[in-house]
Amino acid sequence: MDIIFLQEVKVETKLGVPEWERMTAQTIVLDIEIAMPHSNSCHTDAIDDTIDYGAVVARIRQTLSEHSFRLVEALAEHVCQLIMREFGAPWVKIKVAKPGILPGLKALGVIIERSKTEGN
Repeated sequence: MDIIFLQEVKVETKLGVPEWERMTAQTIVLDIEIAMPHSNSCHTDAIDDTIDYGAVVARIRQTLSEHSFRLVEALAEHVCQLIMREFGAPWVKIKVAKPGILPGLKALGVIIERSKTEGN
């Protein structure tokens, strides 16, 4: 399986359990791994034969600017489903981190993995 990875993607979104935390956008950090449905791009060298990571990042930034989430788990699920549905990825792994949210804590977050074979 060929995997595209996007590391330390910084995105602005409204995220948090208390309502005040969702009043203004905050920076979150995403690490994303996306399985390609096939490896044709290795032979053709054509963008049409792969998942356009620039389009993926743009779409994630768009959707996260339009939505608000209480939990990092819900945000991660939203992004995984979006990538599989809109870009045809058979498998996605995502790490969502909220940096510096608590004193003495570098980041908190979640890592989830989803595949189309799981019935998603």
